[in-house]
Amino acid sequence: MLAFLAAFFIALAITLAGLPWVRRAALALNLVDAPSQRKAHRTPMPLLGGVGIFLGAILAVLVIYRGEPEPTVFGVLLATTVVALTGLIDDYRPLPAWAKLAGQLAGFLILAAFGVRVRLPLPPVVNYAITLLWLLGITNAINFLDNMDGLSAGIAAVIASFILLLALANGQFLVAALSAALLGACLGFLRYNFPPARIFMGDVGSLFLGFLLAAMGIQLRFPDNSNFVTWMVPIFLFGLPIFDMTLVVVSRLRRGLSPNTAGRDHTSHRLVRLGFSSREAVLILYLFCGVLGMMALYITQASIVEGYLVGGIAAALALTALVWLERQWKESEGT
Repeated sequence: MLAFLAAFFIALAITLAGLPWVRRAALALNLVDAPSQRKAHRTPMPLLGGVGIFLGAILAVLVIYRGEPEPTVFGVLLATTVVALTGLIDDYRPLPAWAKLAGQLAGFLILAAFGVRVRLPLPPVVNYAITLLWLLGITNAINFLDNMDGLSAGIAAVIASFILLLALANGQFLVAALSAALLGACLGFLRYNFPPARIFMGDVGSLFLGFLLAAMGIQLRFPDNSNFVTWMVPIFLFGLPIFDMTLVVVSRLRRGLSPNTAGRDHTSHRLVRLGFSSREAVLILYLFCGVLGMMALYITQASIVEGYLVGGIAAALALTALVWLERQWKESEGT
């Protein structure tokens, strides 16, 4: 337990201490997010906050492992570093979508080489395919979620805290160490990013967070229950990012837009349109993410009937919310 507390506090301290320097560097290098009509900030906002998250989490893990992490942890750190570098390049000079996907594919290949993959009772090729789709989907869902001050990092912190609880409860100490470090780094970043933000994480942060969380999600194991039920646990943990990305993609396709188009049509923006402030919208989404995390905890102990009953109800509620939010958007836009 002391090792996990050490990972948390080391990551927290490094991120808190490092971000002011990262902010100065971003301003000096003119790596800023310029204001525009679709953005809430009115002055150039320094990017590269994700560098602070990355350094805090990675250095904390290396410290507790004394520079020699377990092979699996090393593979995860190497893969996430490749993905983070892809995001850093994109922040410096925007990359086409295929180039960012190529960086994530390289991360997947590294994880596969170190044995990090889905292990359902299915043929290996199917497990590898599910792993790839999961990594790409969650990484880009967290990237999509980086649309309002404090949102992406806060949701990542909530998810990391539940992964930490689940890993500790099931004796998965490697996953617990990674999640403790990531939780500390996210909370350190929120000190400077919670509304009103003083720095943005950029793609270096959102891609790093998404890929690392996705990798930890597929490493969770629940030996006391059946895979026929527990496969739903990561779905619940990441339910909010999955819902937001699904809502945005469906909405944009309906309007004849590319899903990769930037816009103010995310769940957070729709809550603001309903009358909530930006801070209230962020806190509401934290709450929903926490509720989904508690449902994930329940699924780990549920019977097959209970698990699928809860899963079915949750899916029905999510579909209802998606249809209602899109209908509200359609009425407000007159489209």
